[in-house]
Amino acid sequence: MASTELLIISIARALVEVAGMFLLGQGVLYLFAGAKRHANVVYRLFLIVTGPVVRVVRLITPKVIVDRHVPVVAFFLLFWLWIALAWLRRVVCAAEGLAC
Repeated sequence: MASTELLIISIARALVEVAGMFLLGQGVLYLFAGAKRHANVVYRLFLIVTGPVVRVVRLITPKVIVDRHVPVVAFFLLFWLWIALAWLRRVVCAAEGLAC
């Protein structure tokens, strides 16, 4: 049973990690590309990949947060979710007596 739980936690953690890296890449490209970033193919790819995460974060955040800041909030939420999943994996490993 522990292997199934560890698999689910590992998959969730990997998805969170990929989304966070795409948001980080989008932020770096935002800084480098400047005003012409929407003409950049890679930046548009990042927008497509990170779009679902940003939309979910927009739904759960209060309207006081400006839309421009939502990707930053999404990155930090993903970061803390990644930390929480690492902690959960450690708890599951300790409960089952596994060396993870």
